[in-house]
Amino acid sequence: MSRHPEVKWAERADKVCITVLLLDSKNAKVNLDPEGVFTFSANAGADNNLYELKLDLYDKVNVEESTISIGVRNIVCVLEKVEKVWWKKLLRGDGKTPHYIKVDWDKWVDEDEDTGPGDIDLGGMDFSSFGNMGGMDGGMDDSEDSSDDEEQEVMKPAEADTNKVNGNAKPEEQGAGASEKKEANAST
Repeated sequence: MSRHPEVKWAERADKVCITVLLLDSKNAKVNLDPEGVFTFSANAGADNNLYELKLDLYDKVNVEESTISIGVRNIVCVLEKVEKVWWKKLLRGDGKTPHYIKVDWDKWVDEDEDTGPGDIDLGGMDFSSFGNMGGMDGGMDDSEDSSDDEEQEVMKPAEADTNKVNGNAKPEEQGAGASEKKEANAST
């Protein structure tokens, strides 16, 4: 009897990141079908238990542009969407999401935050004078500690960039129909 590994997922308009959390997996196999069928199997644990997973994703994916990276602690799959639109959910169908699938809040970006700063309409307002609003009560006192006045760069969470995930490994193409499916095999 097989078990289900824990899965985390996050989304952008153009891609979905699926992370399978499985320590010291052996014989890991990942299959991705253009219709959005994602399958995974591997052995792990002291008892060499079999872990299997089949996900019917919400929509189609671009197999050729997707990447799969098999590491010691997890398997990270960055799946490029065929249509660059936000999905309503990860899986198709009306059923409840299985308990072993969770949102990856570390990688998640909301739909309204996925736009660049150039896409935000400020209605023609000039905010440059808001920093110097003299004559208002409750203004900043110059006697406060100036160590807090240093500028700090605010950064958005890093996108699921496969160059940063275990060396940008691509799935291996397997025989006939390689344009239809990709499969990654690895032993650790």
